[in-house]
Amino acid sequence: MWEATVETLYMSLVALIFTFFFGIILGLLLYLTDKKQIWENKAAHFIIGAYVNIFRSIPFIILIVLLVPFTRTLVGTMLGPSAALPALIIGAAPFYARMVEIALREIDKGVIEASKAMGASNGQIISKVLLPESMPALVSGITVTAIALVSYTAMAGVIGAGGLGDLAFRDGFQRNNPEITFTATVIVLIIVFILQFIGDMVTNRLDKR
Repeated sequence: MWEATVETLYMSLVALIFTFFFGIILGLLLYLTDKKQIWENKAAHFIIGAYVNIFRSIPFIILIVLLVPFTRTLVGTMLGPSAALPALIIGAAPFYARMVEIALREIDKGVIEASKAMGASNGQIISKVLLPESMPALVSGITVTAIALVSYTAMAGVIGAGGLGDLAFRDGFQRNNPEITFTATVIVLIIVFILQFIGDMVTNRLDKR
């Protein structure tokens, strides 16, 4: 049980770090290439939007199967926690990117216009206005994404990625041992509650309203 918990935490946290990084980039590109934005570009916006819409719409269990050749090339195997990471990141980053885009759209346009009037460069607008002003919403969004990732790891466990999902399915369900399934479920719930608590605490501290 301890080993399975560590594997779930490993998959969730590593995937979360990369999801935050790639999600921020994708969300910024979605926002900045849209109409009347500083990098307006219809073609780029359409391509990025299509990628985000496609990969956040594919059920995760199907996405894992679709990415089998890519995962084998990248990791060398389809078994173990590390093998689940490509699918976890590719599935979660577009999901978070939409949250980033929504957070950026909620920023008061007057703040952005004031920054432009003061001579701020595009890079300064991104780093000193867009990201800081949207940070509470970004943290709230990554909290929701982190919880989704925990559930994704459980699904990945069913096809050999390890973790609590694998333990609950293989040692609990298949061997008719409901105590293991119940315990694994409780541990997953505890992880989710801790993530939600941390996310809410950080969001409240960042929110100056």
